[in-house]
Amino acid sequence: MPAPSFTLEQRQRYARHLTLAEIGPAGQQRLMQSRVLIVGVGALGSPVALYLAAAGVGTIGLADHDQVRLSNLQRQIVHSVDGLEQAKVEVAARTVRALNPDVTVEPIHATVDEGNAMSLLGRYDVIVDGTDSFRARYLLSDAAYLLGKPLVHGSIFRIEGQVTVFQPGRGCYRCLYPEPPPAGAIGESEQVGVLAALPGIIGTIQAAETIKLITQVGDGLVRYPRNRACPLCGDRPSIHSLVDYGAFTGAQAVR
Repeated sequence: MPAPSFTLEQRQRYARHLTLAEIGPAGQQRLMQSRVLIVGVGALGSPVALYLAAAGVGTIGLADHDQVRLSNLQRQIVHSVDGLEQAKVEVAARTVRALNPDVTVEPIHATVDEGNAMSLLGRYDVIVDGTDSFRARYLLSDAAYLLGKPLVHGSIFRIEGQVTVFQPGRGCYRCLYPEPPPAGAIGESEQVGVLAALPGIIGTIQAAETIKLITQVGDGLVRYPRNRACPLCGDRPSIHSLVDYGAFTGAQAVR
């Protein structure tokens, strides 16, 4: 394999990675050749998009159906007042391109659902879950597993959050949560609130885990055993394609 080659500007931009023993030129080249899809360009997707762009991820897909609202700006740092009432993916794409023009940004202004998930996720190397609904989380986990793609999951609630990495063969979201909570059991952020800095912390960890996956550095955040009875990744799986996640979770739409 030929030695990585960088332009003068790239050597300057990525100098701290190039001199970092754990990443170095080979790891930086992997980043620049990688394709990452961020589903949900809100509180979690904001720091993920910014840090992956800063790190030099070659292609970043941004998938979200929503528009920027004033209430988003308390925590969704990829957006600004100038982007109010505009598509989140377009506003985020502008911010990402301004941060690192070398990055190719693919805005996907659409809901990721049962009809398009497999084709969309199949175009990328790593999937990052920045969504805020159980319907979307089960959908992305199932689709990523069926496609053989690693999924970097994050979620927040009020003043706490969690991050983990699901890799095929090492467990999935269903292993942790075999059944979704009853519909309406967990309130929306509009009702229960969220600490402004919390998604920055969780999203930054998601970005770090994504970089680790791409550069093949360290171990992922998998700290639970695969459920051998899991219907998706267990010894005798019963799920071989996407299901109706609205019926499964009692939700009306993917967020």
